[in-house]
Amino acid sequence: MMMGININSPKSEKEEIMNYTHEIERMCTLTRGPDYGPCPIPEEGRWVKAYEIKDISGLSHGCGWCAPQQGVCKLTLNVKEGIVEEALIETIGCSGMTHSAAMAGEILPGKTLLEALNTDLVCDAINVAMREIFKQFAYGRTQTAFSENGLPIGAGLEDLGKGLRSQVGTIFSTGIKGVRYLEMAEGYILNLAADKNGEVIGYKFVRTGKMLEDIRKGIDPNTAYEKNIATYGRYDEADKYIDPREE
Repeated sequence: MMMGININSPKSEKEEIMNYTHEIERMCTLTRGPDYGPCPIPEEGRWVKAYEIKDISGLSHGCGWCAPQQGVCKLTLNVKEGIVEEALIETIGCSGMTHSAAMAGEILPGKTLLEALNTDLVCDAINVAMREIFKQFAYGRTQTAFSENGLPIGAGLEDLGKGLRSQVGTIFSTGIKGVRYLEMAEGYILNLAADKNGEVIGYKFVRTGKMLEDIRKGIDPNTAYEKNIATYGRYDEADKYIDPREE
């Protein structure tokens, strides 16, 4: 006796409009076994079975690169019930990317996550970042997976810190002349401190973001510049100081 066979069951509405091959039409129907739906994924402190885009919430980051890998984008999205409510687009390496990032900032908020995935954001790097972040949302790998109620709209700005500037590290190095620190998270590098062996042991920098904030608030530029100069490491113990852009 064959269990679960339903040879003469009426066709469903879906079957009536679906186009099947002759081989499939000739087959008898076997009843499916248990169907538990999708595995639950962690979203903002809850376990959710995601059937539709509106079932997705969270905040996460995705990084993308363009075809020649000349430029890179870091994309941060805060999604609530499938809708992009906040977008932070940070780019480096290609001047055209900044304009694409501006366009993405105009376009992304208010779209569903699926609409955002299928929106041409012009720059390859931003498109790839969108693809990568979509996978994190779809598989429950967001930054807020286990954070109850997620993060409020505006939380993406916390990545920028005071002064609301992207944290950038720019280092150049050659085998014959060694390393040059040009910009670090602290700010724009003014000079490097080297010991008697020529090894970098510290640097002097200006807090670029804070300096610009002071100037914006009316402080004299020269005063703002001097006010925001600081050092890092064993700067005062150096045997030699060099300008990384000139020496």
